[in-house]
Amino acid sequence: MTRRTTGGAARGERHRFRGSIAGAGSTSGTRVVVGQWRESPLGSFSDAMVETASGHRVLLAPRPEVAEFIEATYRFDETRIEPVEMVVAGRTWSFRSPSLSLDLTVGGRTPVGRLLRWVPARVAESPAWCALTDPVARVVLRGVRTRGTAGNGRREWYGATDTRAVTAAGGRFDGLELGDLAPVDPPCRFGFSSTPRRPSVTEVVTTVESAQLYRQ
Repeated sequence: MTRRTTGGAARGERHRFRGSIAGAGSTSGTRVVVGQWRESPLGSFSDAMVETASGHRVLLAPRPEVAEFIEATYRFDETRIEPVEMVVAGRTWSFRSPSLSLDLTVGGRTPVGRLLRWVPARVAESPAWCALTDPVARVVLRGVRTRGTAGNGRREWYGATDTRAVTAAGGRFDGLELGDLAPVDPPCRFGFSSTPRRPSVTEVVTTVESAQLYRQ
C-alpha cells in the first residue's frame, strides 16, 4: 500500500467537501457508509467505510491521497486502496470495488429531509448553523452529530441540505452476502458522528478545519 506525505503548517485551514453520503445496515450485521464527493480539495471521488458485525472497520479509498486525508479524520482498523466505481442512475446507487459491491434503492424524502428543504442552502452549509443544530441532531437522530472534534486536532461540521430514505439494499463484502436492508444499528464507530439509524442518502457539505494544510 502506497502513502504520500504532503502538506504544511496552516492552523485553521478549512476544507469543504460537497456531495452525498449513503448509510445502510444489513441483516448480516455489516454497516456501510458510502461517500460520493462531487467537489473537494482532492477532486471528485467516491469512497466507502465498512464496519463488519464483529466491529472491524475498513476504509475503501480510490487513491493514496484520499486515504491519507480520511485516515487523519476518522478511525479504521484497515485501509484498502483499490479501484472504485460509483454509478447513480435514477434512484439506484451502485458502488463497485474489489472488496465491496453494493446496490441501494433510494426512495422519497424523509421528514427530516422535508424540514431541511426549508433552510436556505447557504445557511444550512455554514459551520455556525451546524453548531446550532448539533444539540437537536443528537436527540432526533441517534448517533448523529453535526459538529465535533475529529482526529489530529481537526474540527468538523456537517451541513445537511436534504435526506432521502434508502428502501432496499444488497451486495457483498469480501465475497460474503450482506443480506437485506436493516437499520444502521449499532452506530458505526468511524469517528465523532455516525450515519442515521434509518438507512438514508443525505446531501451534505462537510467542512473540516485542520491544523495541517493538505496539498496535492
